[in-house]
Amino acid sequence: MLGPLARGALCFVLAFSIVLYTADLRSEAAIRSAAALSLDDYEDATGGDDPPSFSFTFPETRPRGLVFGFYDETCPDAEELVSSSVRGLYHADPNVAAALVRLFFHDCFIHGCDASVLLDSVGGRKSERDAGPNQSLRGFGAVEAIKRRVEAACPGTVSCADILALAARDSLVLVGGPDYPVLTGRRDSARSSYYDVAGNIPGPNASYAVTLDAFARRGFTERETVALLGAHSIGKVRCRFFADRMYNFAGTGAPDGSVDPDMVGEMRAVCGGDGEAPMEMGYYRQGREVGFGAHYYAKLLEGRGILRADQQLTAGSTVRWVRVYASGARGEEVFREDFAHAMVKLSALAPLTGADGQVRITCSKPVDMDN
Repeated sequence: MLGPLARGALCFVLAFSIVLYTADLRSEAAIRSAAALSLDDYEDATGGDDPPSFSFTFPETRPRGLVFGFYDETCPDAEELVSSSVRGLYHADPNVAAALVRLFFHDCFIHGCDASVLLDSVGGRKSERDAGPNQSLRGFGAVEAIKRRVEAACPGTVSCADILALAARDSLVLVGGPDYPVLTGRRDSARSSYYDVAGNIPGPNASYAVTLDAFARRGFTERETVALLGAHSIGKVRCRFFADRMYNFAGTGAPDGSVDPDMVGEMRAVCGGDGEAPMEMGYYRQGREVGFGAHYYAKLLEGRGILRADQQLTAGSTVRWVRVYASGARGEEVFREDFAHAMVKLSALAPLTGADGQVRITCSKPVDMDN
C-alpha cells in the first residue's frame, strides 16, 4: 500500500487523466475510440502480440472544493490514521472490507458522497439506513471506530464523508484491488434522505435495465457500470436476495435458466432453508479464499452469477465488456484501470464543500445533536 507521500506524487501524475465529470464519454463512438470492444478487436489492432493501450483523454476538471491533501496542514496524519485503522479492522474481520466499499456506494448514490447514509433516524424520522435497499448494510461501527481515532488526533477537523471515501479505497487495496487517488475536502450532510433511496439504489433483485438506468442517472457509462459491478467479486450476500433464482424464478416453478445447474446446486447447498445464510460473492466454490479481480466476469460467462443483474450483464450489449475483462491478463489489466477511474468518478459525485456542510463529531449524528 502506498504511503501518503507516494500517494501524493501519484495523485499529481494522475490528476490530469482521471474521470471526474465526463459527459462527453457517454457516446459509444467515444468509448470505442478509447479501447477495443472485444479480444478479436485487440488482436486486429495489435497483431495478437503486444497488449494495447487502454488510456482515456479526460477534461482537466475537478469538483469544486476537493483537492489532494486537503488535511496536510490541519491534520497531516489523517490519511494514515484512516489507512492504519482500516488495516486493523480488516485483520480482525476481513469481511469489513466489502462492507465499507458497499457502504460508500450506497452513500454516494443518493445526494452524493456526503456521509448521509451514516446518520441515525431522528425524532421518528427515518434515515437512509432504514430504507429497504440499505437495511443489509454493515460497516457503520467500523466507520465510527475510525472516526474516534481521527477525532482523538484532530478534533472536529476530518469529515465522515472523507473518512468513508478513504476507507473504501484502503479496503479495496487490502483485498487486492487497485490503488487510486482520493481527493479530500468533503463536508458532511446534516440530513438523511430516506425517501430518495428506493428510486436510486438498485436492489439485489434488480433487473439489468434497472441497474443500468440507476448508474446512468449518476452519469456512468455502460462500460463504467460493468467495471464498478466488479466490486461484487468480494463480500457476501444473504440467500434471501436470490432465493427465487434457485427454486421459482419469475413464477416458473423452476430455477433461473441462465444459472449453471452446478451453481444452482451450490447455492442450494449453502442456503438450505435459511434465507439469512450468507453466500460468498467470490464466484469460486465455497470456502476457497479469493480476492478482488476479473475472475468475477469469467464466472458470469460460465453462468455462475449469483445476483440477477450480475448474470444479466452477459445477455445484453454489456456482454462485450464482460468478455473484455474476462480475457486473461490483458482483460484483468484493463478492468483494474477502468475500475480505478470509475471509483474516482464515484468519489467525486456532488460533494458538499466549504460552508455547504458540516464536520460531524460522531458520524451517526448531526453536529447540533452532538453538543
